Amino acid sequence: MPEALDWTAWYTLAVLVAVVFALVRDIARPDLILLGAVGAVLIAGIITPEQAFAGFSNSAVLAVASLFVIAAGLERTNAITSLDSVFFGKSRRPAAVLPRMMVPTSFLSAFLNNTPIVAMMLPRIQEFARRHKLPASKLLIPLSYAAILGGITTLIGTSTNIVVSGLMEAEGLGSMKMFELSLIGVPAVFLVVLFFVLGGHRLLPNTGDGEDDFEAGLQDVFFEVRVSTDSAMIGQTVEDADLRALKDAYLVHVRRDDRILQVTPNLYFEADDVLTFSGDVSILEELLTRPGLETVVESYEHRADQTLPLYEAVVAESSSLVGKTLKETNFREKYGGVVLGILRRNIQSLGPLGRIPIKAGDLLVVESLAGFDKRWNARRDEFYLVAPHRLATARPRSKKAPIAIIILLAMVGLAATNVLPIVTAAFCSALAMIALRCVRFSEAKQSIDVSVLIVIAAALGFGKAIDVTGLASASAHSLIAVTSGLGSVGVLIVLYAATNLMTELITHKAAAVLMFPVAMAMAGELGLDPRALALIVAVGAAASFMTPIGYQTNLMVMSAGSYRYRDYLKVGFPVSLIVMCVAVLAVRYVYL
Repeated sequence: MPEALDWTAWYTLAVLVAVVFALVRDIARPDLILLGAVGAVLIAGIITPEQAFAGFSNSAVLAVASLFVIAAGLERTNAITSLDSVFFGKSRRPAAVLPRMMVPTSFLSAFLNNTPIVAMMLPRIQEFARRHKLPASKLLIPLSYAAILGGITTLIGTSTNIVVSGLMEAEGLGSMKMFELSLIGVPAVFLVVLFFVLGGHRLLPNTGDGEDDFEAGLQDVFFEVRVSTDSAMIGQTVEDADLRALKDAYLVHVRRDDRILQVTPNLYFEADDVLTFSGDVSILEELLTRPGLETVVESYEHRADQTLPLYEAVVAESSSLVGKTLKETNFREKYGGVVLGILRRNIQSLGPLGRIPIKAGDLLVVESLAGFDKRWNARRDEFYLVAPHRLATARPRSKKAPIAIIILLAMVGLAATNVLPIVTAAFCSALAMIALRCVRFSEAKQSIDVSVLIVIAAALGFGKAIDVTGLASASAHSLIAVTSGLGSVGVLIVLYAATNLMTELITHKAAAVLMFPVAMAMAGELGLDPRALALIVAVGAAASFMTPIGYQTNLMVMSAGSYRYRDYLKVGFPVSLIVMCVAVLAVRYVYL
């Protein structure tokens, strides 16, 4: 029986409850919330300044930052696009397509950041689905899940594993080995792929098939351009201007003053005509490079030789945009960007883009000055996800792709054979990416998500408060009481479920850090191998399948697949059970 908790433990518990509430309600950015939590326990004297800020010098933070740079180098060199033939066959049946897509995705995600992998695969899968008249909604959630599962299979597969490894090292357990989690990750990948092949894909929505699906895909993006007053298109017909048969979009209508004109091949253009298109947003970029066409909304002032970046922002349910038009919300002044397009399935409007009521889940194509994603990506109260538009980046350095792959393989080999610690191998590999021009130094700096590093470091500091106040021991005793009589398997299940529930509510890195001291206390009280429980925490924190906001890749496919919250819960719950069973059984019979 643990000793009675003193005021420091109750104070820390109150701060923890406030943290969870703030993260669930998206009151502020996660990094700010956790920094505030550290400040609250620091000012109360519960932990020392050295303990509070030790996380910022933790090797896990530097390792994660280095992996961001390595992923940027691989992305900028287009190092993995040559594998398209591996991912796709010719079959139209989901049962045949899914394993070809999911297994290679998991393999890549085991060694690379899963976000750029999903970003690379998403448009390819959409194009494959359209070409073969297959619903993309049957493929995109499995794509995200495969990327998440791949991250569980190796030490560098996800930053959560790196964080837990750093905690293990600080606890005197030694760092996690490169392939230590493979005994869980590999069987989990195999069984989840089998689940989808044998019928799991039937739980996913069917947003259309055949030719109708192809046409619906073309109608996803709604955007406008205007004929400038000095345009050479003035007096030309639709056919003369080569706008009749665009590859991935079509001209819906022309708005002239307050009139809507039907599009015919012989329609003549006049100055200030607003052309409304539906289709792939890449056509918007192409149209804006044509002389005589300009954005309808006022753009930012910038140099003539400077191209402003485009961003994709997914509107959150709690966003102040929902139910209002862009004009009503004064988007430019409030958000610091200009909306050039709206992605929504079967969007229908004959009015201006700025008068379309925004819905939760809409994907906005935003033109803004650099840094728009940094300002808004962590604000899940407004946007679930903000990412640079994949077609708006600079031309890839494909000639450097072999060098980038060699650097990645060298890092994996050095870390796997224990020649170098993972932080050293990752740091040197990141330097090599920059030195050998796989990624520019400016791009390397932009690739590092500082908010993620702050979340890790701050969570480590707050986790120390949970440990030193005895709150971890008390929590461990409560969990042990729940599993009384269930044996070691029951302990593992409860620990996994508690960690997984927390990761669905808050960030997975914070969940891992906060549950780690609880796991160590449980191991000490029950006499179990603490390494085994640490691995359970790592997997439970990374395996987020039941909500779109639990993991970034789930958000990335939400709009593209026209998914709703219940779709993730419906298919994510059985996947979560599969992964939990694999993790518990593997740890039970290997470590305990």
